[in-house]
Amino acid sequence: MAITKSAKKALRQSIKRRGRNIVYKDKLKKLVKELRTLIANKKIDEAKKLLPQVYQILDKSAKVGVIKKNTADRKKSRLTRLINPKH
Repeated sequence: MAITKSAKKALRQSIKRRGRNIVYKDKLKKLVKELRTLIANKKIDEAKKLLPQVYQILDKSAKVGVIKKNTADRKKSRLTRLINPKH
């Protein structure tokens, strides 16, 4: 258990941040799973409509530090390739 005043504050901060990070991660996982399900069911038009939402949550997650920028870019790239495969 934290003893010093600064350690107690750091503990409070980390608990608050963890809660916030979990919200972003859960929303991100939910949207990506929904998008992949649409793609698997060949509902490409619906998937294309959901893609901007996925981009938005990936960018926001990267901005606030939940995931790294390159991770967000990689995920966006791979999801876009699933929707628009090379011909």
